[in-house]
Amino acid sequence: MTLTNHHSENEVNQMFTRLAGRYDLMNDVVSLGTQRQWRKKFFNQLPVFKGADSLDLCCGTADLTIKLAQLAGPRGRTIGLDFNAAMLAGGEEKIRQADLTKDIELVQGDAMNLPFEANQFDFVTIGFGLRNVPDANQVLKEAQRVLKPGGYFACIEMSQPTNPVVRLGWKAYFNAFPVLAKAFGGSYKDYTYLKETSMQFVSASKLKQMMEEAGMVAVRVIPLNLGAAAIHVGQKAAPRMGRY
Repeated sequence: MTLTNHHSENEVNQMFTRLAGRYDLMNDVVSLGTQRQWRKKFFNQLPVFKGADSLDLCCGTADLTIKLAQLAGPRGRTIGLDFNAAMLAGGEEKIRQADLTKDIELVQGDAMNLPFEANQFDFVTIGFGLRNVPDANQVLKEAQRVLKPGGYFACIEMSQPTNPVVRLGWKAYFNAFPVLAKAFGGSYKDYTYLKETSMQFVSASKLKQMMEEAGMVAVRVIPLNLGAAAIHVGQKAAPRMGRY
């Protein structure tokens, strides 16, 4: 296993249990509200159709899961998977409020070892979760395995700007945001972890390469906020038709 996050799974699990109650508020704070626009752009890249089967990995409080279910409609199968029980509990409440309890199944599980057979889903997504798993490469391989041929994988994640001037400002902000989070009631230690994992995660170009190495094709990258985050979209190759 090639570690892309050197913090233990137990440490990360405990941290998200502490964060769960204010996770959505703090996401708005640390992203200065831009995460909502990022999610809109994210779904503009995905041709989710009525009746689609979708899996949202590291689903947290289920924002992407709910949107997938709304786009797919009641004929679709929508599953959200996360390893943290407290985050899933927050997701269940949102799902009830959205009146989608019949349309969404939440599963507590490991994104590196998915409890699904191969070729099950039209769409596999992950939002701001790939940097939190021990081995992002293994998650990408598992996503590729459970996708149907022709299905889409899409990820939205923090990234690093390549412009030197923008990068200086990006570093200054990330160094400051644990203090900002603490001012809004968050834990300095927990948001130091989020700062570090955001700054240390692979670049957008490296993540594109990792997706391709996992077998995905037609991978494209959509930078957000001058490269502070990025959307990645790829597909599982459809089988070639034989020649007649």
